[in-house]
Amino acid sequence: MQAVVGGINTNYEVVGEGEPLVLLLHGWGSSLEPYRQTVAVTAEKYRTAAPDFPGFGGSSEPPEAWRVDDYADWTEKFVAFLGVERVIIFGHSFGGRVAIKLASREHLPFTLERLVLIDSAGIIPEKSTGDRLKAKLYKAGRSVMTSAPMKKLFPGAVESMRRRVGSADYNAASPLMRRVLVNTVNEDLTPLLPLIKVPTLLVWGENDTATPLSDGKTMERLIPNAGLVTLKGAGHYSFLDDRYTYERVIKSFLKIGMA
Repeated sequence: MQAVVGGINTNYEVVGEGEPLVLLLHGWGSSLEPYRQTVAVTAEKYRTAAPDFPGFGGSSEPPEAWRVDDYADWTEKFVAFLGVERVIIFGHSFGGRVAIKLASREHLPFTLERLVLIDSAGIIPEKSTGDRLKAKLYKAGRSVMTSAPMKKLFPGAVESMRRRVGSADYNAASPLMRRVLVNTVNEDLTPLLPLIKVPTLLVWGENDTATPLSDGKTMERLIPNAGLVTLKGAGHYSFLDDRYTYERVIKSFLKIGMA
């Protein structure tokens, strides 16, 4: 489906019937596609919506370099577009950032009933000595290579340096979405976690290296009504790596298939 939401050409899907609405928010560099199996599970009992965030999948890019709050604002508009008042939010990775922002807000235009965070981002990792040194060297090299004479002599040098230093997500993004990535990954959402009051399920891959299991344990400790389920042998896409256990946990949390 396609619609204009908050001025953004938005790709989304809505499946199933029943309240509250289940809203699935995907991770960075992804789209609604990997979440089709989750949609199939939650749609057994609930109306389920899965949008492509602005700048991902089939949705157009935002008009400027958005921050997490901008994506949260847009998500509120998407819920309003669907015309629902009660919502359960799932957030994976970057989608978890947006979900945390929404769940911690004092006033929402809808009632948030439950929250599911899957391998969620939001906690800034402590940088190693090597990471700090690499960043300093990159900044020093960039300052030299962006001078007019050096740009003329080595026109592709700065981009080459960016690709060596930047993450896979950064290198794969458009110039605008690179700025969005920088804006979002540098915001620590840890102070917001105690403000989340709804029942929260945390699902984490034991071997997640993008958002390590220690992040899930921190969220379990700081979110007042949270429980953590660890999927053995699973990575950052734990809901795909161990679908069987994941789906059983989700059905239990949302009382799907229960009399």
